[in-house]
Amino acid sequence: MDWKVIVATFGAVFFAELADKTQLVGIGMAAKTGKPLSVWVGSVGAYILVTIISVFLGALMAKYIRPELIRYIGAALFILIGALMLIKVI
Repeated sequence: MDWKVIVATFGAVFFAELADKTQLVGIGMAAKTGKPLSVWVGSVGAYILVTIISVFLGALMAKYIRPELIRYIGAALFILIGALMLIKVI
């Protein structure tokens, strides 16, 4: 295992997910149900599944597309969605 990649990935995911809608859903579900452990288990399970899917898709895409191109496409989509949100199309 490459600890440098692990730490970089942890930091990127941690700060990307900090105070996003996923956390707001967790806060709301825990407050509504009064069962924080169950909400935590459900949240962790969902995040594990989403992460598995994204990692395998990334690995599959890397076999056919250069990683730099994947990064540029992701950045362009991010900018496009942000611009569309600014002009209220989405």
